[in-house]
Amino acid sequence: MTKTKRTTTAPAPVLGSRALNRATLERQLLLRRSPMSATDAVAHLVGLQAQNVKPPYYALAARLDGFVPEALSGTMADRTVVRIVTLRSTIHTHTADDCLTLRPLVQAARDRELHLFRSGLAGVDLDRLADRARGLVESEPRTMKELRDILLTEWPDADPLALSIAARCKLPLVQVTPRGLWGRSGQVRLTTAEHWLGRPAEPAPAPDDTVLRYLAAFGPASVKDMQTWAGLTRLRDAFERLRPRLVTFRDENGTELFDLPDAPRPGPDTPAPPRFLPEFDNLLLSHADRSRVVPAELKGRHWKGNITYRTLLVDGFLAGLWRLDEDALVIEPFGRLHKAAREEVTAEAERMLGVMHPGTAYDIRFGTVRD
Repeated sequence: MTKTKRTTTAPAPVLGSRALNRATLERQLLLRRSPMSATDAVAHLVGLQAQNVKPPYYALAARLDGFVPEALSGTMADRTVVRIVTLRSTIHTHTADDCLTLRPLVQAARDRELHLFRSGLAGVDLDRLADRARGLVESEPRTMKELRDILLTEWPDADPLALSIAARCKLPLVQVTPRGLWGRSGQVRLTTAEHWLGRPAEPAPAPDDTVLRYLAAFGPASVKDMQTWAGLTRLRDAFERLRPRLVTFRDENGTELFDLPDAPRPGPDTPAPPRFLPEFDNLLLSHADRSRVVPAELKGRHWKGNITYRTLLVDGFLAGLWRLDEDALVIEPFGRLHKAAREEVTAEAERMLGVMHPGTAYDIRFGTVRD
């Protein structure tokens, strides 16, 4: 009698929180500063969340060797990078190429968002609204209030907020400069990405290439992690198509994690220098399970409502908050820092201030320890 030979598949290796932390920090350019340009970094990171003007600048200051704010501001001025609502329905700084491809990729999420406002859009022909709004913002950049006021003359019974949301969801609206430039100010004025960049949007791509880019910048990661980052659903099929090209792990809770075979995964004891990150930094927003950066006992301590705070990393993990007062950088650790860590944090603070605020004198103060 012939015995059937059974084959068994070895269980996926387990990655603990420190191993995931070091891998993610390496992909995020936070273990060591990269010499890459601001534009290349924005592309590698697949954009930087940017509800406010300054966070992308601080994000790159923490990641790039030799960065100066003018390096990003100049690329925004020459339209190499732009500010546009994309991932998670939030404003991101993207390269022009990503603006024209990622925005179509997340259109399904914008359609779902628009559906939430359908009661305020009764009787509104959305295709006509999109055509009308496009003509208005391409004739000259408009504030959202200016756009809304004109649209209300055509649809006076519609909800004003719903009209604004409809225009933003139906069209890829970018914020034109001087908004977003370092050291400049200006109202948010909008036009279409195609008009601003002088070329048409690309067709909505299959998500597979974006999965690979996400893993390169945020991996190892689960399907749910990427769906959280992108604000999309139903990405499992893309991961399954790519499975033969990927390697898999498990986290300590048994969740399957995907990764690129040749992606860096430094050892869990690799040194991780302190880093000062801005509010809304993608490192803390781009995974469903954020324990790779946020210790369990600190969950929820770096945000309140829809606001996230500026954060301090020590040994790769969330360790405190920071803020700039009139004459001081105030550091508020969640626990006591031993002498060596305090000295490293102070040195990093001095470096960050020298990059972002050269010629301006700030004291460095440690505030009340948060229990």
